Amino acid sequence: MRKARKPLVDDAKRQPEADKRTLRRELLTVRSRLTPGDVREAAAALAGHALELAELAHARVVAAYVSVGGEPGTLALLDALRARDVRVLLPVLLPDNDLDWGVYTGPDSLVSVRHGGRMALLEPVGERLGPDAVTAADAVLLPGLAVDARGMRLGRGGGSYDRVLERLERSGADPALVVLLYDREVVERVPEEPHDRPVHAVVTPSGVRRFGRAV
Repeated sequence: MRKARKPLVDDAKRQPEADKRTLRRELLTVRSRLTPGDVREAAAALAGHALELAELAHARVVAAYVSVGGEPGTLALLDALRARDVRVLLPVLLPDNDLDWGVYTGPDSLVSVRHGGRMALLEPVGERLGPDAVTAADAVLLPGLAVDARGMRLGRGGGSYDRVLERLERSGADPALVVLLYDREVVERVPEEPHDRPVHAVVTPSGVRRFGRAV
């Protein structure tokens, strides 16, 4: 006699995960076709729009990241923030996929680090401030692959920034959460899981869109 099939709860839980994997593959395929010129042009436009954000204009501490591969470029933005005397924190990937933080003091303060078989990341040298350092940020710039009309963000699936957002929520910190994307990555809907949290704004090469938070 065949065993009764388990309830569909597990299937329902797995469906958003599967949908996310599919969407990630599609978006990464598109990014892989970008030329270095495409990435540079987008980075310059994105930095210009990001620097006009009131959330960054008044920030004294910004947690950000260094773009790699086909990600929208961030180095021009990081240097512009430093020129405003903003303290820029950059992530350091830990063995458990959580993030430590260090201070960005210019391109010479970055070192290429390969974690296992992953793509090499540019991380800050110098003092490690601890995972909780992000809670002091006035704004957090998040990497991603997509965002939807509700502000729900699709990451790469490693969970590092899910931990960051959970840490911010747990500490009571309330920085502006801004994701940096290409125009085509603002989509109708992103698959959502219970742990997902919305961002407050997206910056793309063509402009800024906000999601339900007053400036």
